[in-house]
Amino acid sequence: MSRRARVSPEEAGLPGGGGRRRTPGLRREEVAVLAGVGASWYQWLEQGRDISVSPQVLDAVARVLRLSDAERRHLYLLAGLNPPTPEIVPDRRDMCEGLRRLIDTWMPYPAHIMDAYYNCVMYNDAAALVLGMRPENTQNCLVDFFVDPLYRSRSGSWEENARTVVAQFRAACAARPDDEGFRAVLAEASARSPEFVALWAERDIEEQGQIRKELDHPLVGLLVVESTALKVPARPDLMIVLHTPLDEANTAAKLEWLASPEGRRGAMYPVAG
Repeated sequence: MSRRARVSPEEAGLPGGGGRRRTPGLRREEVAVLAGVGASWYQWLEQGRDISVSPQVLDAVARVLRLSDAERRHLYLLAGLNPPTPEIVPDRRDMCEGLRRLIDTWMPYPAHIMDAYYNCVMYNDAAALVLGMRPENTQNCLVDFFVDPLYRSRSGSWEENARTVVAQFRAACAARPDDEGFRAVLAEASARSPEFVALWAERDIEEQGQIRKELDHPLVGLLVVESTALKVPARPDLMIVLHTPLDEANTAAKLEWLASPEGRRGAMYPVAG
């Protein structure tokens, strides 16, 4: 009822009629006509009765009521259906400055942002110093995990984590099986890494979460961090990956030194191996 009250007959393409209405906005009968459903059925929908609903009908109602993506998803939940994939709100497509501030504030700890296909959107200085992220990489975190010699030389937990990385990527692919973007990444990873091909054939599935990483940095030695993948509700196509130092190997102090002017001078020319 509250959503109906927001939409005037004129906004819905109906004649205003000039008459006085007891309530603002659209009447139930008008929503039913515009959505192509029966008036009684629509009344039962508003009343929350136990009736059969379909995604197509809910989408028609959402269109008439001019629901936002969040409201449309909420309508699905109220009706007991799985909500559709979140959409990117047009006025939130350009969030790069805010996200850049976020990962820069995470310094001196590594942080980066990926899109749905694991393409690296941006990373902070610590990610470059510690993880070896740099412009000459493929800029796809899955492919670089397998083919970047600098990262491979530093990762003491590579074999243990490789299975998790592939299983998490399979879970992301499974949600969008016909997406050409995922197919392109799979093709490149398969062409460049027999290890990826072998792990992909195992068909393991894991949701995004936390991964323990042990890194052997050429300047400070052992680093032990925990990476945490976070979704961005306003940008469902993006994921923030934050690396937090664990209470091992004096990792936090080492990361602070690497981000200092002295540490940066020493890391200007990283050498693999």
